[in-house]
Amino acid sequence: MKKKIVIKLQMKDAKCRSKAMQMAVDVDGVTKVEIQKDKDEMVVIGDEVDSVRLTKSLRKKFKYADIVSVQEEKEKRRRRRRRRRQ
Repeated sequence: MKKKIVIKLQMKDAKCRSKAMQMAVDVDGVTKVEIQKDKDEMVVIGDEVDSVRLTKSLRKKFKYADIVSVQEEKEKRRRRRRRRRQ
């Protein structure tokens, strides 16, 4: 089961963003990390990721980290096209 976790952080510059991404990638089960600059949010997607542990580790570095949402990530299904015989 994949989870989509959105965490709000206060990131001042590019160095802070890269540190936050590195901390998130080091957690077991994380497959994808995105940073939304305009909202100061980080989106983490992965299998069996402990959102509380991730947030606590980010709080140690950034002093402020808050869980916005935790959702089940829905996988996109591809539809196959049938070729018509002529």
